[in-house]
Amino acid sequence: MADLSKYRNIGIFAHVDAGKTTSTERILKLTGKIHKMGDSHDGSTTTDFMEQEAERGITIQSAATTCFWKDHRFNIIDTPGHVDFTIEVYRSLKVLDGGIGVFCGSGGVEPQSETNWRYANESGVARLIFVNKLDRMGADFYRVVDQVENVLAATPLVMTLPIGIEDDFCGVVDVLEKKAYIWDETGLPENYEITDVPADMVEKVEEYHEMLIETAVEQDDDLMEAYMEGEMPSLEQIKACIRKGTRDLAFFPTFCGSAYRNKGMQPILDAVVDYLPSPTEVDPQPLTDPDTGEATGEVATVSVDEPFRALAFKIMDDRFGALTFIRIYSGKLNKGDTILNSATGKTERIGRMVEMHADERTELSSAQAGDIIAVVGMKNVQTGHTLCDPKHECTLEPMIFPDPVISIAVAPKDKGGNEKMGVAIGKMVAEDPSFQVETDEDSGETILKGMGELHLDIKVDILKRTYGVDLIVGQPQVAYRETITQEVEDSYTHKKQSGGSGQFGKIDYRIKPGEPNSGFTFTSTVVGGNVPKEFWPAVEKGFASMMHEGVLAGFPVLDVEVELFDGGFHAVDSSAIAFEIAAKGAFRQSIPKAGPQLLEPIMKVDVFTPEDNVGDVIGDLNRRRGMIKDQEAGAMGVRIKGEVPLSEMFGYIGHLRTITSGRGQFSMEFSHYSACPNNVAEEVIAAEKAKKAAK
Repeated sequence: MADLSKYRNIGIFAHVDAGKTTSTERILKLTGKIHKMGDSHDGSTTTDFMEQEAERGITIQSAATTCFWKDHRFNIIDTPGHVDFTIEVYRSLKVLDGGIGVFCGSGGVEPQSETNWRYANESGVARLIFVNKLDRMGADFYRVVDQVENVLAATPLVMTLPIGIEDDFCGVVDVLEKKAYIWDETGLPENYEITDVPADMVEKVEEYHEMLIETAVEQDDDLMEAYMEGEMPSLEQIKACIRKGTRDLAFFPTFCGSAYRNKGMQPILDAVVDYLPSPTEVDPQPLTDPDTGEATGEVATVSVDEPFRALAFKIMDDRFGALTFIRIYSGKLNKGDTILNSATGKTERIGRMVEMHADERTELSSAQAGDIIAVVGMKNVQTGHTLCDPKHECTLEPMIFPDPVISIAVAPKDKGGNEKMGVAIGKMVAEDPSFQVETDEDSGETILKGMGELHLDIKVDILKRTYGVDLIVGQPQVAYRETITQEVEDSYTHKKQSGGSGQFGKIDYRIKPGEPNSGFTFTSTVVGGNVPKEFWPAVEKGFASMMHEGVLAGFPVLDVEVELFDGGFHAVDSSAIAFEIAAKGAFRQSIPKAGPQLLEPIMKVDVFTPEDNVGDVIGDLNRRRGMIKDQEAGAMGVRIKGEVPLSEMFGYIGHLRTITSGRGQFSMEFSHYSACPNNVAEEVIAAEKAKKAAK
């Protein structure tokens, strides 16, 4: 079996256009996995193999590939940067042991980098930082290092410094060993020479070298004491300290270079080997109780000798059938084994296992703890399911997915397309849990829900090209919600008598606004048995079942607290169903009295604009009911941060490009729900009523 200490499961993640995919290409070339390097600019990269990715020059789905460097095995996942596909980043981080966060030398720490960084912190993933694109205009390595400290509240440990900047960028200085790596103009990654530190950088390198040693030895008390007394630690000791600090997230080794120009990539590969943890050095995944979802206190220890445990983290449909990507945490898996899916309770037999290189594959006969592989043709497995040894059932900590914020109605252009569309959408929902589909019962329309305009745009494109389904697409719809603003105390009695035993249930209750994001909470303070305990769940169920349709315009209701404090029952006629019906009637009776209010999704918006257009952009955001929170001037322009209702942001990119002559860019992500102004609420409610009347 392979030696697990030689494994590195790493992901590459960053903001749009910081150079993740190009960095992955360079790593594959350096490690001898590919012979000709592709390029995002002309759509020829290895990991962006979907037609839509090649065309748009962006990464849409995470791709996995394996390569070797200094007899270590790297399993690499290249993830998307667009906020609409954050789910891909989130689920990749879940199964990785380490990562490389790529930042653009001129753009610095951008909003999506913040989101990804937050996900990585939550997942406890050790990271290296790579400041890329230092050959670009406006690049400034030291500014990005400051931003990592101030914006991400992380501690960068500077390992390499750039020699020259923008057009003059020609190499890097290794701060730890005080050597310079200088590349020639051929653009080939292997054409570099190692020389002394340039004379004009000696002082700076000394200063950073000292900072590096001081930060590193903090990880070992004995070394620190010796260092204080003037004894220099050895190179091996310093590396061990950096490795420990990286693993404990105390700091993040920071490198610089230009992936596109092939400069500065080797030190990063060496750092993956030297500083990022192997599967056995990461805190093992906790096991949870399948019924309650709470941690059991046990963990999936990464070892070949333990029972088989793995997490399915991605499902992909391609020309050979369904592929299920799994990360094996413990045990071994052989072709022909029968394994249990603990989420469904069904067993599956393993037919073909493959090692993926983007969309090419190599057949495997066995795999083991630490591996990331794909299994062909699994039937009932979904993202986040645990696969385990049937004799040792267990559940790994599941994944949590964000709720969609935007929806569109679609219908196939020709009648025959309905069934085809149903099958295709079924496959796409299995692949992407942040993409949801429902059928409007009244109109029979199919509603697609997603994380943003780009997300749904790409889904419609995939349906058309990959599955051959032409769609008529309606206007984007916002996922409004409803809530209440006042407390109401009320009483409701349900009684029905019609021969034989009747139905009777009386409840006295208070309904009041809950904390933001609390959803629905129910409490009972009944004393004296006026409503027997066994009927409380029925009352809760009755109220809960009404929360999906509010009284204003039929949108789901958020943040409501219901307290049952008294009531009455009949020894013969009372039943759970009677109390459930009473609760439903109570909801209809009391919610209109409780000051119902429409809520709209508010987006965190980050706009980049040239300095000349700042006034126009801010004026435009104000017209869209935006709240400006912050402005930052950079070398290339100004970044404006604010919060704007989603309903005002449709088609914004076209408008922004007009104002800024094509130079503006923006990104946004869901922030929170907030009350709709009356005039907007009235329009939305009127439109919903008109829609229902038309049906």
